[in-house]
Amino acid sequence: MQVKQKIYEYCVALLDDKILSLRTILHELGESSKNDTKSSAGDKHETGRAMIQIEQESIGKQLREVLEQKSLLEKIDPGLSSSQIIRGSLVKTNKGYLFLSIAFGKISVEGMVIMAIPPLSPLGVKLMGLKINDSIEINGTHYLIEAIS
Repeated sequence: MQVKQKIYEYCVALLDDKILSLRTILHELGESSKNDTKSSAGDKHETGRAMIQIEQESIGKQLREVLEQKSLLEKIDPGLSSSQIIRGSLVKTNKGYLFLSIAFGKISVEGMVIMAIPPLSPLGVKLMGLKINDSIEINGTHYLIEAIS
């Protein structure tokens, strides 16, 4: 299996774990809210329910964001290769590896440290369309494209 495929699958697995975790928290908050309704009365009860509702809204927002990230990631074909940098490219630069996918930050796969960045990030925008031996500078850092897969 290609390294890019493993990186892609690792990112999908991380998102799936996050989705499962957030859904579990939402379920537990829902159960807590039901139990609070059965056992409490008065102002304390109302405050508790309001706190649970705020937490549910926050977790729900996080879940929507992670589902959106997964949707964007699933639009990438990790088997696709190009001579120029496109969404889904694994790029080897003089500064390390970049995976143009979603904003994931540093990940480690097979002993390689890869920075997963979105194509619409400032660095991603400058990289799109570049070829091997092209270079860019961003924020005083010089990047030389050494390989693209």
